[in-house]
Amino acid sequence: MDTLMPVALIDDDKDLRRATAQTLELAGFSVSAYDGAKAALADLPADFAGPVVTDIRMPEIDGLQLFATLQGMDVDLPVILMTGHGDIPMAVQAIQDGAYDFIAKPFAADRLVQSVRRASEKRRLVLENRMLRKAAEDAQENLPLIGQTPVMENLRNILRHIADTDVDVLVAGETGSGKEVVAQILHQWSHRRKGNFVALNCGALPETVIESELFGHEAGAFTGAQKRRTGRIEHASGGTLFLDEIESMPAATQVKMLRVLEMREITPLGTNEVRPVDLRVVAAAKIDLGDPSVRGDFREDLYYRLNVVTISIPPLRERRDDIPLLFSHFAARAAERFRRDVPPLSPDVRRHLASHTWPGNVRELSHYAERVVLGVEGGGAAAVPPQPTDATLPERLERYEAEIIRDALSANDGDVRRTIEALGIPRKTFYDKLQRHGINRGGYISRK
Repeated sequence: MDTLMPVALIDDDKDLRRATAQTLELAGFSVSAYDGAKAALADLPADFAGPVVTDIRMPEIDGLQLFATLQGMDVDLPVILMTGHGDIPMAVQAIQDGAYDFIAKPFAADRLVQSVRRASEKRRLVLENRMLRKAAEDAQENLPLIGQTPVMENLRNILRHIADTDVDVLVAGETGSGKEVVAQILHQWSHRRKGNFVALNCGALPETVIESELFGHEAGAFTGAQKRRTGRIEHASGGTLFLDEIESMPAATQVKMLRVLEMREITPLGTNEVRPVDLRVVAAAKIDLGDPSVRGDFREDLYYRLNVVTISIPPLRERRDDIPLLFSHFAARAAERFRRDVPPLSPDVRRHLASHTWPGNVRELSHYAERVVLGVEGGGAAAVPPQPTDATLPERLERYEAEIIRDALSANDGDVRRTIEALGIPRKTFYDKLQRHGINRGGYISRK
């Protein structure tokens, strides 16, 4: 059963107070009634969860004085004034000063109930936004992995427990779930934080380049190697090396990487010199490397060498209670970056947050929040116009296809290669569909 909405009622007229309270209770409110402003001020907390309804004409402290005091406690607390005919000019002035509404006596019950209901909804939204902002601020300052669900609390506890050890870590999680964030936290919370945090996406480099990037090379080691280059592994010595999409690492490079993990030494291309390295390796994979059926040609011995500690990041759809908090955080960050106000949540946005499956996880949610703040049409499922009931099957399929493409772009930061791989269509077909659906890929490219 839903909790009744609270409302405070102040009126020194006993009979009118009882009748008004009964009207509000029948409408579904939980009424706290007071015979004067002094009693109400002594009892009401600053964060009272509902509106205040008060008469103006009262002894000792009148309704206007009460309103001024309540506004000093919380400027967003809705106050509804009940006024006699002669008090209407004062009530109008109070509205200009910030009162929520005034109701002239005698009033119809429906008029009072509707005003209180609207004020209650406003109060609920204000307190909800305050809670989300506070939680987001606390999360940003103290808990970089935002979330209040038990699974996220457990994840943070694990990270704290292992951060200051030197064990290598394998991070498993879907695209956009925050694998690099986990790696950065392990680095920042460890004694290695004074060293370099070096990241390399193994899936973003061709096989001919990745070994040079990892191990470095001497001048003349191969055609085009005009000067010596320090590799990512050596640059990470004293710090942390993060290898993203390690399942994409070429087989030949896997062999050399296994030696690095076992011996903590490298031999750059073009030299026989062995150089010791002091680093912690955090590797991330989008697939379950422990499952031989999906591991493919990824070396089993390298998997077991990396798998000293495995951390699994839950997808966003498995921690839906964190979505409002995350959205609030990302929207506030986007508003600051774009110098715009955070818009109120429309029913469409609320519906999308509650029902979307978020295949791109936290990254997709972040981009969606940016588009909401910018007021961009055509980004995310919330911007897809509702389908008319008389739409033909081809028209419905067209709209559904456009939504799938937008989700894929959002999940992959607008990256063409990853998006067409996720969609399983040729590049030319992809661009043809973008043009047909009027989708601007640039709106999905990460600016981080």
